Amino acid sequence: MHIVLYHPQIPQNTGNIVRTCSVTGTSLTLIKPLGFDISSKMVRRAGLDYWDEVDITVEESLEAFLDNAYAPFYLFSSKVERSYTDVSYTTDSILIFGAETYGIPPSILQKYEDRCVTLPMMAEKRCLNLSNAVSIALYEAWRQNEFQFTSQTIQNS
Repeated sequence: MHIVLYHPQIPQNTGNIVRTCSVTGTSLTLIKPLGFDISSKMVRRAGLDYWDEVDITVEESLEAFLDNAYAPFYLFSSKVERSYTDVSYTTDSILIFGAETYGIPPSILQKYEDRCVTLPMMAEKRCLNLSNAVSIALYEAWRQNEFQFTSQTIQNS
């Protein structure tokens, strides 16, 4: 499983996502520009000591990343209708999330309309916190695959 964050802006969200990636054996790609320095204390503090346990890469462009995608990918957006639960995820699926304040560009959502999904929520609400959205989506994908993403032993919290 692989998480991609397009232009992440809030260091605490990214730190929390690093922690989630660590406990699920998930890799993480950050698409520039980043709204913070990944060596910042705020980011590191939010991810605690999990940073060294996650395969993290930084890429220049979402378009280039998608052009070279090695597995099925899904773009998460509050601006689409298809529910994230209507997708059959594979163990190598790539889950892509947009910037906290503006999401994924409409041009990319239009280009890959068949790969866009949303987390249902009440119409009058803005959106979920990014780290919560990543957790919800990742755990649904993991559940669909019977929690078999890695060869590591799953421990109950």
